[in-house]
Amino acid sequence: MTGFTSKILHADRRGRIEHGSIHKPVHTAVTYAYDDAHDLAAVFQGDQPGYTYGRQVNPTVTALADKVTLMEQGVVTAAFGTGMAAIGTTFFALLRAGDHVVASSFLFGNTNSLFNSFAEHGIEVTFVDATSTDAVADAVKGSTKLVFVETISNPRTQVTDLVGIGQLCRDRGLIYIVDNTMTTPYLFQPKNVDASLIINSLTKYIGGHGNALGGAVTEAGNFDWSTFPHIYDNYKKGDPSGWAIQQIKKKGIRDFGASLGPEAAHHISVGSDTLALRMEQACANARVITEYLNAHPAIKKVYFPGLPDHPEHERANELFRYPGAIFSVELTEMDCFEFLNKLDLVICTSNLGDTRSLGIPVAHSIYFEMGPERRASMGIDDSLVRFSIGIEETDDLLADFEQALR
Repeated sequence: MTGFTSKILHADRRGRIEHGSIHKPVHTAVTYAYDDAHDLAAVFQGDQPGYTYGRQVNPTVTALADKVTLMEQGVVTAAFGTGMAAIGTTFFALLRAGDHVVASSFLFGNTNSLFNSFAEHGIEVTFVDATSTDAVADAVKGSTKLVFVETISNPRTQVTDLVGIGQLCRDRGLIYIVDNTMTTPYLFQPKNVDASLIINSLTKYIGGHGNALGGAVTEAGNFDWSTFPHIYDNYKKGDPSGWAIQQIKKKGIRDFGASLGPEAAHHISVGSDTLALRMEQACANARVITEYLNAHPAIKKVYFPGLPDHPEHERANELFRYPGAIFSVELTEMDCFEFLNKLDLVICTSNLGDTRSLGIPVAHSIYFEMGPERRASMGIDDSLVRFSIGIEETDDLLADFEQALR
């Protein structure tokens, strides 16, 4: 099978699921028994596959992780309770005090906050304009261990120079972490731009229905972990391509307990079956609506990589199947709260990547804690509204925006 959806739909049953089920069942067991104590010890020591304790491993979660690996064409995936847990425990597992990180200055607000917290614990973080490889290169120094970027930034939709930074990281021997949440494995595969590790918030498009939290980090197979100084000897078993994920699992899932529960994993797995179909409709909707809004006098600016006047429009066309289904607008005179309150189909809420269309006043909510100075440095106007467009019929969504702007 070569089709994206065909592979995902049949991934579970190819693993010989018990009782002929076509979905991996929800395994709620916390602990797993072995007839031979030697087998239990071998599983704990990583010498043979198996399950030990629910905080660390679970068959339902493993099946989902395998699906994500398949989507990203990676080597192996670790799944977490949230996307933030995936990012935070990856940093915790791989970095030490004195290490340096170069990160996009346009990072999502919570990720930005997390990195600032790491800085307070001795891991230096430099934020740069990730649309420019030169800006990243200028920030790299002797203690730099990794570069962290997002494919498309939230909410201003800057498109990272993913190819250039990938080349830079390969040349300098740096870990290259790409957060693929905004684009998903259907629109873009970071493995192809030399990403070392790929982050996905499973809560968003992959789960797609706003009913389960989850996150994942996938090994892309591009980085030689035998050269990385922070891998513990206990985890240097087998192919080096699995060392980092093993350490992330042990230090992140086992030690921190950032586990994904089986019920949530099941919801996300079932939701992921229709990822490609949902992205086709959502991206088509976003294109039509942004073209309409871009010509409307009540809209001062539309930030969407699919529009020709976007600074990284050509880059987005080259990199992504579609330029996504997230965009933001600045208003001319209309109050952003009034605008959101007049919308009917579009729901005012904080999530993105849902089947339903969602909107949020950015400066007053998800970026409020940053303060006006930091928001201004990121180009976030007080009137900025972010939209995550869903799979409703295009004409219905367009009519909703039209009546709200009237």
